[in-house]
Amino acid sequence: MHDKCGQMDVNKMKLYTFDVAPNPRRLKLFLAYKGIELETIAVDLGKKEQLAEGYLAINPAGTVPTLLLDDGSVLTDVIACCFYLESQYPDKPLFGRTDMERARVLGWVHKIFVQGLMAVAEMVRNQGDFFKNRALPGPRDLEQIPALVERGKLRLGDFYALLESQLQGGDYLLGDSLSMADIDAMVVVDFAAWVKESIPADHALTQAWYERVKVELGCL
Repeated sequence: MHDKCGQMDVNKMKLYTFDVAPNPRRLKLFLAYKGIELETIAVDLGKKEQLAEGYLAINPAGTVPTLLLDDGSVLTDVIACCFYLESQYPDKPLFGRTDMERARVLGWVHKIFVQGLMAVAEMVRNQGDFFKNRALPGPRDLEQIPALVERGKLRLGDFYALLESQLQGGDYLLGDSLSMADIDAMVVVDFAAWVKESIPADHALTQAWYERVKVELGCL
């Protein structure tokens, strides 16, 4: 059903999330672009609410976001949440329109997660007191490894080079329109600001792409 603003209201689903974290933000941008509204419950990572018994009963991994479907099914990975919702609400597609386009978007989403988001996560989680003994998400405490900070920085540089090379083919990462790959890559760029890293000044195509995607997504 649509509300008076034309947004889709998915009444029976519940989204457990923490908007400022990068993985929840990927889903938030997806939902906003497609105009999907969900009942949302905030899970404050700063207060370690993701490790509370009640939340672990829903998502034993203790991660966010978690999408609880109306039939009781639970999706705990951003790509799974987005891909499912895309199938239910195909307007303004973010995973392409053909099997090959969907395959390419999924491939790039995986590439961006592994080579970009995880590179920044290495830097964020392996330094400072906030993530002390919390080097990885989930219920198990893990010590920080400071050497991973420098490795993450090198990996991020390679990721930016990958974006610059891919953008030689057009205004977006895949084809001539926005896809989930663009959303995820923009989230990585903003996540990198947490460790004071940014798109290199000589990556003109990536700089222009970033501004273009920000405008298209409403700078959320």
